[in-house]
This record gives sequence, C-alpha cells and structure tokens, in this order.
Amino acid sequence: MFIPIAEPVIGEEELNSVIEILKSGWISSIGENIPEFESKFAEYCGAKYGVATSSGTAALHLCLKSGGVGPGDEVIVPSMTFVATANAVVYTGAKPIFVDSDLETWNIDPKKIESKISKKTKAIIPVHLYGHPANMYQIFSIARKYNLLVYEDAAEAHGAKYKNRRVGALGNAGCFSFYGNKIITTGEGGMVVTDNKIFADKMRTLRDHGASMRRRYYYPWLGFNYRMTNIQAAIGLAQLKKIDQILIKKREISSLYGRYLKPLVPRIVLPPEAEWAKSVFWMYSILVPSKGKITRDFLISRLKEVGIDSRPFFFPIHKYRRFGVDEKIPVAEYLAKTGINLPSSPNLDDENIKYICNSIINILG
Repeated sequence: MFIPIAEPVIGEEELNSVIEILKSGWISSIGENIPEFESKFAEYCGAKYGVATSSGTAALHLCLKSGGVGPGDEVIVPSMTFVATANAVVYTGAKPIFVDSDLETWNIDPKKIESKISKKTKAIIPVHLYGHPANMYQIFSIARKYNLLVYEDAAEAHGAKYKNRRVGALGNAGCFSFYGNKIITTGEGGMVVTDNKIFADKMRTLRDHGASMRRRYYYPWLGFNYRMTNIQAAIGLAQLKKIDQILIKKREISSLYGRYLKPLVPRIVLPPEAEWAKSVFWMYSILVPSKGKITRDFLISRLKEVGIDSRPFFFPIHKYRRFGVDEKIPVAEYLAKTGINLPSSPNLDDENIKYICNSIINILG
C-alpha cells in the first residue's frame, strides 16, 4: 500500500472535455473555453475579471509587472512560502523583503510588516499558506497607510474565506495556481483575478508577448508567453463544477485527522483555523516539535517505510543565499524545521486516515 501526498480528482467529465477539444482542433491558446473559464472562476472568487496564465508563478509575475513593480522597488513577502512568491518579485528586477510568520495562522505576521517598509516598498504579497487565509484587515490597514499595492498569493487557497469573503478578490488582485496537487487543477496553469479592467487588459497583453489588442501581429511592448491552452481551460471548467464538493471533502478529512490525532496534542500541533477564517486545508499540516530523536524528519522517514507519503514545510526563503539576507526570522525557521504535510487528497477515506494516524501514534510512541 502507498498513500500519496496528493491526487487530482479527475473523472469522465474532464476526459470528455479534453476529447471534445481534441476533435475540434482548438488545442492551443485560442478557444472559447479560456474566456469562459476566466469569467466563471473570477465570479466564483467574487471578482469581475480573470486572466488565465500558464502557471501560478506566471500569474504572480504578470500581476507584479502590470502593477508597475520593477528595478529599485521592494516587495514585502513572507519567508514561509513556496519560493515562487519571491522569485516572481526578482523577475521584475525588484527586491523581496522577507517578513516572519505568526504562530496563530502560520502566515505573514502583520505586526512585523511595518518595520520592513521603506521608501522603496511598492507592494505586499500576503500568502494564504496551506489553505488558511492571512489576516487581511491588518495588512490592508498597513497598505493604506503607506499607499501600497496588495497582491494575494492564493495558490493554495481556492475557496478559502476571510470573514465570509473568498480570498483572491480581497486585494488589488489575487493569484492562483492550478498545478496538479492544487484544490482544482488544469495540470499546469494559473489565474489572476481582479476588479480592475485596465489592469486585467494589461495582463492579457503582457501574457501574449506584449501584443496590441487593436492591431494583429503587432507587439509594441515586451511581453511573455504566459498563455493557458484551451485544453487546460476545458479541464478547469470541469474541475470548477466539482470545487464545492472537493472543499466539503477537504474539511471532512481535516475533521477526521483532528479527531484521531488529538491524543498526541500537545506533543504535536494541529493546523490552525482562526475564528475569522475558513481554511480549505489544502494540505493537512501539523508541527512536530523536536524531542530527542523523534524529529519531524524522523517521522517523515518512518512514514515512508510504512507506505505513507508526506512532505516537510517549505524551506524559509530568506535562507537561500541568492537573496543575500543575513538575519534570523525565527518563527518561519521553526515552522520549516517542525512542519509536516500529511496525505491530503480528497480521494482519502476513513480507513486511509485511520491508518495514517495510527502509524503516527505508533512512531511517536
């Protein structure tokens, strides 16, 4: 038996959609499924416009570039996130400025943002880590005070809610990933959602090599090949029909994990859910504070021996040498050292989760 960390929920509807597109011949980045997917996903998030992209990283890059972020600018990002968040900033020529996390949500700590703001700061990218929303009210308060843009990295949080509003449509724009392990998937792919039509139109131009929207084969701006294909959009439309059921299943899985692992608390820390948030539990994530030889890495290796896949938390970005940061960011470092993501596929059943939890209890003694 092997239980993977994640599996996509793919069925007949996705298969039939792909076959239909293949038969039509509209397999590349032109086709009716792309604008339909953009419109329906934006509506789902509560935004007016969607701009489909080739990846979540491309979505972040397009968002920053279209917002005027460039050389000499600084962008506030959490250290505890996937490296793409910071890489997208570097692609623009700007500099990522790293902020520590808070222990309540594991997201960027709003109380630590203001001290990192300078005259060069242009934007803040809060990340809704592992499906839990960041504390957006406090972030918006800081952004308004310093006239900063707020771009949400919602790559892991499709459908998550902050005070009953879905993330992604809260700031100036929100960026999503549709990679194979995300809540819904198009294989690869991404999306930016926004209420700003001018901003959306600019991103559509830049994702297509900087093409003029009025003159065919005229490229007056330096752009990128960040287009989504019609095949991917067809899969995305089929997936979007399932998203509510997927999210219900995610919360059921989280509830089962919480029930079976509760006897290990406080030796382990279960995932947070603030009173103002509704997490989608993209990954069921726990902390395993080190105690003798029973470390997070020890648990990962032992779980692998009994056929259970798992992942450590992201490596704190400020520790990559290329970013040139020489400081301690303690909470992010603690999370990175102790955090583990357990199998989180919507395909898991009660017996799978019992087996995983009993294995953890046996390993931790």
